[in-house]
Amino acid sequence: MIDLVIAGILLGIYAGLSPGPMLLLVVSQTIKHEFKEGLKVAFTPLISDIPIIIISLIIISYLEGYKSILGIIFIFGGFYLLYLAYESFKFKPLDVDVELNKPKSLRKGVTLNLLNPSPYIFWITIGSPIIIPAYMINPIAPLEFIISFYIFLVGVKICVAYVTGKSREFIKGKNYLHIMNILGIFISIFGIIYLYTGFQLLFS
Repeated sequence: MIDLVIAGILLGIYAGLSPGPMLLLVVSQTIKHEFKEGLKVAFTPLISDIPIIIISLIIISYLEGYKSILGIIFIFGGFYLLYLAYESFKFKPLDVDVELNKPKSLRKGVTLNLLNPSPYIFWITIGSPIIIPAYMINPIAPLEFIISFYIFLVGVKICVAYVTGKSREFIKGKNYLHIMNILGIFISIFGIIYLYTGFQLLFS
């Protein structure tokens, strides 16, 4: 498997920068109110993702003995990663003037993330297949992925909130676009590795 820390860092950066409801909420909170409000939203994955991770791990652990099913999950994860890479390559700078209906509290951020299908898809098809095999080798090993993933996911969103508070131009500028394109290349590599692993499991 890919080095857990590197995987956690790259996927965390992508998740932190990836356009979606949570990132728009971070930006909107910061613009409408102040950096402190965007900061609150940046930390919400640390709260809302706990039940998502537990549910995903339970589902995948029950399927552990079924190589063909795990292979299919890896293949789905690979295609999902390639889809994310495609989204990165056709990415357009964010419209920071987007209005969100309920942007005013940590509770709203948690609710938004729990209702967002992306974390569930990520942890079932990508996250769990990484950390369960690692756990079989060393029970502490999954922490390398989880800690690095959330440090960079939350850290990137904090940086976005801070930069947005100072200037909106970063969110609209070409540097943000270049970062997403570079991340798309690495995410593509992960997708190919996932597909290879999936087909190995499926036909072994």
